Amino acid sequence: MAEAHQAVAFQFTVTGEGIDVSLNHEALKAVYDSSKRSWKKRLSRFRNHLVTTTYPASPASWLAVVSVVLAFSLARIDPSMGMIATVREYLPLGSYLDTGTSSYMSTIVFATIVWLVGIYSMRYMLKFVLSYRRFMYEPRGKSSLLTKIWVICLKVFCTRKPQLYSYQATLPNLPLPSIDDTLRRYLRSVRPFMDDEKYNKMERLATDFKQNLGMRLQRYLYLKWWSSSNYVSDWWEEYVYLRGRSALMVNSNYYGLDTIMWQSSRFQAARAANVTLSCLKFRKEIFQETLDPIMVQNLVPLCSWQYERLFNTTRIPGLETDKVVTFHTSRHVAVYHMGRFYKLLFQINGYNLNACELEQQYQYILDDDTEPGEGDKYIPALTAGERIPWAAARQKFFKSGDNKVSLDIIEKAAFVVVLDEDEHDYDPEPLEDFRKVYPSWYTKRSSENPIDKDDYTQLDRFGRSLLHGKGYDRWFDKSFNLVVFKNGRVGCNAEHSIADAPIMAHLFEYAYAEDYITLGYREDGHCRGTITKELSPPQLLKWNIVPELLGVINTSREFAINLANDVDLHVKVHNAFGKGLMKKCKVSPDAFIQMAMQLAYYRDQGRFNQTYEASMTRLFREGRTETVRPCTIESCDFVRSMDNPEYSAEKRLELFKKAVDVHVKSYRDAMNGKGIDRHLFCLYVVSKYLEEESPFLHEALTEPWRLSTSQTPHQQTKKMDLVKHPEYISAGGGFGPVSDDGYGVSYIIAGENMLFIHISCKVSCPTSNSRKFGQAIEKALADVKNLFKID
Repeated sequence: MAEAHQAVAFQFTVTGEGIDVSLNHEALKAVYDSSKRSWKKRLSRFRNHLVTTTYPASPASWLAVVSVVLAFSLARIDPSMGMIATVREYLPLGSYLDTGTSSYMSTIVFATIVWLVGIYSMRYMLKFVLSYRRFMYEPRGKSSLLTKIWVICLKVFCTRKPQLYSYQATLPNLPLPSIDDTLRRYLRSVRPFMDDEKYNKMERLATDFKQNLGMRLQRYLYLKWWSSSNYVSDWWEEYVYLRGRSALMVNSNYYGLDTIMWQSSRFQAARAANVTLSCLKFRKEIFQETLDPIMVQNLVPLCSWQYERLFNTTRIPGLETDKVVTFHTSRHVAVYHMGRFYKLLFQINGYNLNACELEQQYQYILDDDTEPGEGDKYIPALTAGERIPWAAARQKFFKSGDNKVSLDIIEKAAFVVVLDEDEHDYDPEPLEDFRKVYPSWYTKRSSENPIDKDDYTQLDRFGRSLLHGKGYDRWFDKSFNLVVFKNGRVGCNAEHSIADAPIMAHLFEYAYAEDYITLGYREDGHCRGTITKELSPPQLLKWNIVPELLGVINTSREFAINLANDVDLHVKVHNAFGKGLMKKCKVSPDAFIQMAMQLAYYRDQGRFNQTYEASMTRLFREGRTETVRPCTIESCDFVRSMDNPEYSAEKRLELFKKAVDVHVKSYRDAMNGKGIDRHLFCLYVVSKYLEEESPFLHEALTEPWRLSTSQTPHQQTKKMDLVKHPEYISAGGGFGPVSDDGYGVSYIIAGENMLFIHISCKVSCPTSNSRKFGQAIEKALADVKNLFKID
């Protein structure tokens, strides 16, 4: 009630002597400060907009151009060849101005036009320069003359320090491949795993598609390409992510692990406070556009569009399609602990809480012994289940009262923080008590796909907790959940439609650097700083769980638990060698790992299958991902040779290098907009709009990805030198299996001598086992290394 009274700036009462006005000066000051902050933000956004839209020039260049033109005019030299006089004739209100004023005004207008023409000419020229791609296909250290000239031009244009979005308007559009090129690449990519009968059928379907429906679809797609900044991204987000009706947990969301070789504090509240502040600093740099854009080879910028929705963003469920909503600002995080949600303000009346004060707020939540109401504990399970029941429940039970208020607080939060009651750590030894930790999972795993009792490690348990938790303790709709465990370990669970893994990896690499290097901790492990003011405790959210809603929650929770129990996840730590040895072999580390993975998969399954590797297309405006297909004719030739005694070591090495060359070129093609799958996907979307059926597109897009892979990038922030401090490298992250009878594999090249490989599959599939596949990958890596005879 005291806060409510303070919120009233003035009060008045009518007495017999007149009107008695009572001013609350503290409240008036708060209103003034709030208005000042609001105007500062507006001015900052306006300034950033000016700087971004004028790049590679600057707003100050306008003054220089105006000064030069005015100087010529004062010297009675007309630099406009009569255009200033023409401007004066058509100048609004020119007849009301004296000759001198109208002359100055017309000169300024002319100079502004010249400046704008110059700005847009420079931007167009920079866009043309950034369209150059030949440098990506040249051997490292052997640049052609044309590439050297291109580098000089790029450095001439980009002399000013760019802001986060400075390059956005100058990035080239994603090119639209021709039908011929896409079909040729597609048929070559499927030849290794199709028998002659099936391949001949696909050839006939492709030829028919090209000669009939394909060219018509391509013409419509060309219109889409011409009229949009990216012909793929909006459809990809809508039809692959937002229209999906299956659960986000496991099927879509992905996770990221802590830096397992280093731990700064074992106090849960302290670590939560520091990482929260670090994430909020990253958010501030995004909003102020001071975050450095990611550059390839310190020359070519990547698209920064996905950073816009990293914070204050949630995915709203719908009956037919979901939608992504980003709120303008947020001054709080939503905190989940032991079945209770809290609203924790990190900014109060313009005052930002320091780390010590945030730790106190988190500690209050940890110490709170309030019992959650019936059903309150399991409310997050709604976001873990299928989308339609959650959408229907949201429309029916969350439109008013406590439920609406509490849901708004969660959805409008900067992000969600989960204070988990479990402990996780890194221990390379097998975990003996795994059956105690996940009893229902262990029973299902042992009965459907027998394993040794000591097959799984603490790192596996760590990854499982971040991928799905208990099925009811993560808010899977939020852009990301910062999960802080009881012993101070942290991780994240991220929603995929909002941002791809490299964006989230950048955030947490930055946050870990801030946590370890900038903020730090006292010797006793608590946050630095002092508590400067008395703070109200975080607000406990209230829910009204009626029996019908409780039934929906319990159904979603049961679904989520069953889904989680069907996930077999293993995190393999490969420390026999790493990137250092691969570079000695003069082989791309990614290609080295991918070829080893093809060998491991063939040994594990006894066949070849369509393989997915994610490649980024952020060299283009609003680019996201494209598919690389590592299973090629050349990779299959290499794999067959490895276990065939008729092949010598020299021949195997020759086949390996040939497979690597093909893979590297395919990866570069995908990065440069010459991929296969996004083009086929967009053609399929156009066919659905036209209500046309294509047997070729149906066959091509329904072929399962039984091996889905992705590499997690690192060293995206300059704050942390991972060469000097390799212990700060994160263990990467992973995702659930894409196919019911396949594997999902994510890997991070952690410095010179270590790899982390996250492997997932389904327990219910009798032919897959994440631990055994991890062992197969480890053996395949060793076998490939032995081809080079390098220690």
